[in-house]
Amino acid sequence: MNAVLAFTIIMLVWAISDFISKKTKSLISSLLVASLIFLIGFKSNLLPKDILPSSSLLSLGTTVVGFIIVHIGTMISIDELKQQWKTVVVGVSAILGIAVSLLLIGPLFESRNYAIAAIGAVSGGTISIIIVQEAALAAGLLSVAVLPVLISALQGLIGFPFTSLILRKEARRLQGEYRAGTLKMVKKKEGHAEEKGKLPAMFETTAGTLFIVGVIVLVSTYIDSLTNGILNTFIVALLLGVALRAMGILKPNILSGIDAYGLMMLAILIIIFGPLATIEPQALFEMIVPIILSFLVGVGGSLLFSVIVGKLLGYSLLMSMAVGLTPLYGFPGTMILSQEAAKSVGETEEEVQVIEAQILPKMIIAGFSTVTITSVLITSIVAGWIG
Repeated sequence: MNAVLAFTIIMLVWAISDFISKKTKSLISSLLVASLIFLIGFKSNLLPKDILPSSSLLSLGTTVVGFIIVHIGTMISIDELKQQWKTVVVGVSAILGIAVSLLLIGPLFESRNYAIAAIGAVSGGTISIIIVQEAALAAGLLSVAVLPVLISALQGLIGFPFTSLILRKEARRLQGEYRAGTLKMVKKKEGHAEEKGKLPAMFETTAGTLFIVGVIVLVSTYIDSLTNGILNTFIVALLLGVALRAMGILKPNILSGIDAYGLMMLAILIIIFGPLATIEPQALFEMIVPIILSFLVGVGGSLLFSVIVGKLLGYSLLMSMAVGLTPLYGFPGTMILSQEAAKSVGETEEEVQVIEAQILPKMIIAGFSTVTITSVLITSIVAGWIG
């Protein structure tokens, strides 16, 4: 297929997906819409099966996965994680709950590989899915590579309304405490000066930034080969991103603002649709049970572990449950749902601020500790068991 035509059609598909997602306030995710368009297009032959590789986006996406992981690492503030350490512990326990429950219930799946693939999908975002897909495709397991795509596409439909309901109840509880005088207004700290990296000015351009991040990815790859895969490239890249930001060498959100960032992110997302082109309809029907089990078992394990740990750390039942559900959507859903809950319950501007100050920081850090950090680490480990 003509490369320009393929690229243009994919941009149209994503534009439609983004439009529908925004109109439904992310209740229907862009990933779900795009998955349906590609799936229907491939099976009806309206879209040629070679459209993704022809667009060159697959090659680009494969190349820049490590770049995006380093970027994610620079989004993480060690100071913020320390301040919200209880939330981090609850969030990590939620991911462990997903992994443990799915591995224990694995025999109920037609294949234990489905259970392993579901861990990456239920617990994380695009990066976790890509990690699972690479392992599944390397083992020649096409349906296992498709499963996390379908799970991820449906996560928002479960996570958003459920979390919204829970956070609104938590907001009412906090409102009651505030009116009773047991909850005080949290004074906002003075804004910190914008963090800047220590790299020379020549490396602050688009090309210079990509060079620096590329070097970090190459170092991560070298460490991976040096340790025979014990220290996975993605894990090393994430940790280096976190460490280099903490040391002030890299600025926060290293790739944000450079000309190539938007296209790189789109290329990453396109990777996960590849297996949809060759999966047979019968195989899709056979995955209905694994998808249902993935949500029931995975979400159940997440809630169970987060509630138990949250109780031990003094969190309310509702707040613990909300943190346990953040793997289903991550940021910016964590921010949007928190703000909506505060605004829908608070009757004065001060009440809204009090409620938001209690919920928002926990939900933001929960999203980073689950989807951004722990899911990538756990998925990198369990993906090696596929086969």
